[in-house]
Amino acid sequence: MHTTRKILGALALSLLAGSVMAAVAPDQIAKLGTSLTPLGGEKAGNADGSIPEWTGGLPTNAAPISKNGFVGDPYAGEKALFTITAQNAEQYKDKLSAGQLAMFKRYPETYKMLVYTTHRSAAVPDAIYAAAKLSAQKTGLVEGGNGLTNFTESRYYAFPIPQNGLEAIWNHITRYRGGNLQRTIVQATPQTNGSFTLVQFEDEVAMPDNMPDLDPAKAANALLFFKQRVTAPARLAGNVLLVHDSLDQVKEPRMAWIYNAGQRRVRRAPQVSYDGPGTAADGLRTSDNFDMFNGAPNRYDWKLIGKQEMYIPYNNYRLASPELKYADILKAGHINQDLARYELHRVWVVEATLKSGERNIYAKRRFYLDEDSWQIAASELYDGRGQLWRVGEAQMYQQYDKQVPVYAFESLYDIIAGRYLSIGMNNEEKSAIRYGTKASANDFTPAALRNAGVR
Repeated sequence: MHTTRKILGALALSLLAGSVMAAVAPDQIAKLGTSLTPLGGEKAGNADGSIPEWTGGLPTNAAPISKNGFVGDPYAGEKALFTITAQNAEQYKDKLSAGQLAMFKRYPETYKMLVYTTHRSAAVPDAIYAAAKLSAQKTGLVEGGNGLTNFTESRYYAFPIPQNGLEAIWNHITRYRGGNLQRTIVQATPQTNGSFTLVQFEDEVAMPDNMPDLDPAKAANALLFFKQRVTAPARLAGNVLLVHDSLDQVKEPRMAWIYNAGQRRVRRAPQVSYDGPGTAADGLRTSDNFDMFNGAPNRYDWKLIGKQEMYIPYNNYRLASPELKYADILKAGHINQDLARYELHRVWVVEATLKSGERNIYAKRRFYLDEDSWQIAASELYDGRGQLWRVGEAQMYQQYDKQVPVYAFESLYDIIAGRYLSIGMNNEEKSAIRYGTKASANDFTPAALRNAGVR
């Protein structure tokens, strides 16, 4: 793998140089891969054994894989240990979030959580573990926290041993996504009666270390390149979004462009950031809600609350299965909770409070990050009055053949309006996520958008 060779080479050069200024104390770094997992989680299980020891995650051959890339369920034979409902939620509230408790209150007859045996399935390639260790040695925050320094050699998991909330959220932003990828996904915004219309996207993600023709000067401050083409419904088909995300967003803020198929014009799109409206989202998500949280963190003060044990969506192979139809998943009020799997895991709890003088429709946000993958598993979003407004949830699983922790999809529930949005489903598509795709810098330019948008 091109990425693997590059990261291992960078690590070797760094260690030989002997002049690295460690971002974390050497005795703490030494814990990575020993008492801590290589990504900074607690390797040991919990006191009563309900959370087991991390032993390396799922092997790459954990279950059969379909010819079009959909992974089988290694835990298909398991039965739920118990079910949490509105009637017994009080009994489990010490391991539930405020958002989950709000969902029980909002949908007392239908919302439930089927809790299964915990499996610490998350794993990434050895080269990415090496990158995380290099990050711990070198990476720092720019002044104000809105960017990273000394990160271009490692590229992944900026702060595996975080010292504050801002470092923790950067781990989610810089987590390993499997390198370059392509996927066809759908988004739905069901009405209160459960009816929905699908919006279909073709996404491409390219990483700077996997773009051989990328200008080195551009690569030095590049985080990732993202292109999204709408293919359905017909009224939106052909519209294309292009995003360039940077490492130091003070030096170079996010750049975005949109090709409008109806006008046949490419325009800059500064609204594709912060609380700008999400694409075809019916007002149910913002740009920075995508991927649970993305983009610049500079409008918030970030606080690391600490760690807790919590029931979170995990190993949701069933919800990623091509045997399901979208209508099986999407129901009135929330997704079909009979299909969702929850497990007890440790999470980092991070709270973001809007800075004085800054603007965002969310005055406060709380995120729950899985300790083994740094993916955000759940979130709570509060309005300007301090009222809980939206509850986020990501259906995580391990793409074990590629060693990538991923989402089957993510949902954002508006508990005031009684509606929600789900994005990322691909159950009925022709193939699963395609990893290791080739990417040219020329395909991620504003000039290339017009060709990408041809219907």
